[in-house]
Amino acid sequence: MNVVASTVTLSVIDPGASSRFFTTHLGYRELLADGESVLLGRDDGAPDVLLRQRDLELPPGPGPVGVLVSFAVTGLAAEHERLRREGANITVPLHREPWGEQLLELTDPNGIVVQLTEWIPPAGT
Repeated sequence: MNVVASTVTLSVIDPGASSRFFTTHLGYRELLADGESVLLGRDDGAPDVLLRQRDLELPPGPGPVGVLVSFAVTGLAAEHERLRREGANITVPLHREPWGEQLLELTDPNGIVVQLTEWIPPAGT
């Protein structure tokens, strides 16, 4: 099998709000929009993101449950400062885990948690 592209599909109440979050803070751009869904993409190796209008016939909920989209990035400290200046909703501040992973989490208006991580080897390795 040769995977040539990947897409993460997220069902949300307000695709436009999530689209603005991803385009403003995460460098995505809208590729297609039809009123009920928005396809976002980037020019690097990140997966496309399809934001789909949640089926309102389903029981209501506060948003996606247990949805976390994680991106491995470089230059996370600088990204943290940029996101802070932009007023992004940083819900887990930038911190470093003992095993060397540095990470932060953002939450979009529909409750999608976006985790940004960067591997920084522990001192002495």
